[in-house]
Amino acid sequence: MDRRDFLKRCAAAGGGFLFSNQGLEIRIGAKRPNIILCMSDDQGWHETGYYGHPILKTPALDQLSVEGLRFDRFYSAAPVCSPTRGSVMTGRHPNRYGCLKAAYSIRPEEITIADLLKNKGYATGHFGKWHLGPVKDSSFTNPGKCGFDTWLSNAAGFNLDPSLSRDGGERKRYEGEGSEIIVDAAIDFIEENKQTDKPFFVVVWFSSPHGGYFGIEEDLALYEDVTDETLKNRYAEITAMDRAIGDLRNYLWESGLTENTLLWFCSDNGGLKNFKDNTDLRGWKGNLYEGGIKVPCILTWPAVIKKPKVTDVPCVTSDIFPTLCELFNIKLPERIIDGISLVDLINGDMSERPASICFWEYDYSTEVGNEPWLDPESQSVTGFPHQFENYKHPVPKTENFGGDSAIMGNQYKLVITTKYSGSVTVELFDILADPNETTDLAAAEPTIVSDMRAELETWQASVEESLSGYDYT
Repeated sequence: MDRRDFLKRCAAAGGGFLFSNQGLEIRIGAKRPNIILCMSDDQGWHETGYYGHPILKTPALDQLSVEGLRFDRFYSAAPVCSPTRGSVMTGRHPNRYGCLKAAYSIRPEEITIADLLKNKGYATGHFGKWHLGPVKDSSFTNPGKCGFDTWLSNAAGFNLDPSLSRDGGERKRYEGEGSEIIVDAAIDFIEENKQTDKPFFVVVWFSSPHGGYFGIEEDLALYEDVTDETLKNRYAEITAMDRAIGDLRNYLWESGLTENTLLWFCSDNGGLKNFKDNTDLRGWKGNLYEGGIKVPCILTWPAVIKKPKVTDVPCVTSDIFPTLCELFNIKLPERIIDGISLVDLINGDMSERPASICFWEYDYSTEVGNEPWLDPESQSVTGFPHQFENYKHPVPKTENFGGDSAIMGNQYKLVITTKYSGSVTVELFDILADPNETTDLAAAEPTIVSDMRAELETWQASVEESLSGYDYT
C-alpha cells in the first residue's frame, strides 16, 4: 500500500491503525490508540542492560527493547533537560522559543502535542518533572496552560519523598521512591479514564537518575559490590525507575490496554562526565558530541509493531511531535517544525533519514540583559534559588551566530565549537565508521564541510527569526 492510501485509510478510520503489510496490520475503525511518553533524566545511551552494561540492572527496559522498535541512533534535541523536553512538546528546536538552557521556560504561544491531542478528545495528564516553567497555578507555562487536563508535577527535579503540585496547588510531600510515586499517579489517571472509555495521552517524566542520588535499600543491595557510594546510588535510582516502568507495563497488560497503547521511552540528554563506564562515546551532558546527545530510545505498540525491530536511522526528540500528528490525523501547526514524521520508519519504509538534524547550544549570556518574555513573578519558583527565564530577542542575527552547533546526516556529522577565546573549531566525523568521533575529517573533506555548514547556517537564520517572535505574527 502506498503512503497516500495508508494515510487516507487512517483518516477514514478516525484514528484507527493505518499501517502497510510489512509486518504490520491495518485495522479500520479500531478504538483510538492511547499514548504514553516516558523520559528519564540524564540517563546516558549506555546506561541500560540491553546495551550490555556490565553492572546495571534494567529488566523492564531490556524487555521493552525486544518487544518493539529499538532506536540505536536516537538523539536529544539538546544536551540538557529543559530544551529537550520542549522539543518533545512542540516538535521544534527549543532555541526557536527561547528555551535556551536548563531552567529556561517554554513560551505560552507555543502549540504543544498535548494541546492538539486534547482537542482530539484525549484525556491528557503530566506526571513528574516538568522543567518548562513553574507548575504553580499562576504560571503561564504550567502543564495546564500547555494542554494537560491534570498534573502531579514538580518544576524541577526530585528524588525520595518528592514535593509535587497537583494541578497547580501548593506542593505536597509524598513519601516514597519518586519514580514509583509518579507512575502510580499515572496509573490512577489511566484507570480513571479507562472507566470512561476515553483515550489517554500520558507524559511520565522521571527525575532519575539526575543527581543527587538516593537509592532505596532494596535497590542498593543489588550493587553491594560497587564501592563508589555516589555511583551505587545512581545505579539504584536507575533500577528503581526501571521497576516503575515495569509496573506501568504490567498494569497495561493486566488491564488489557497494552495492545492499543503506544509507549515511547527516551532520555532527555546524554550521560555525565563522571559516569562514562561501558562507553567510548566522546563527550557528555552539556556538549554536542555523541556522549552529550545520543540517548536510549524504545517505541512499543503491540497492535502495530508485532515483531521486534532495530533501526540505525538517526532520529531526534523533535520527531515525536510530527510522528504523533501524522499517526493520528492531526494537522501540523502553521509554523516551522524541525522534527520529521517517523511513520515511514515505523512502517518499515525508511532506511535513511530524508532531512538533516541540527543542534545548537545558544550563547544565552547574550540574552540576559534583554526584556523578559514573561512577568518574572509568574516565572518564580518557591523554594528554588532561581526563576525560570526567557527573554525577548528583538533583532535576529543573520551571521556570526555564536555558541556550539552541529548538523548530522545519515553518515556525516559536523561539529562547530566556539572556544572561550572566541576561536572556532570545525570538525567532521563519519559517524557510521567512527561512532566515537575519534578522527576529524574536516581537512580531508572540505566540500562536505562547506555544504553542511551552509545548511546549518541557513537553519540558524530561520531559528533566529523564530526566537524574535516571527512565528507568532
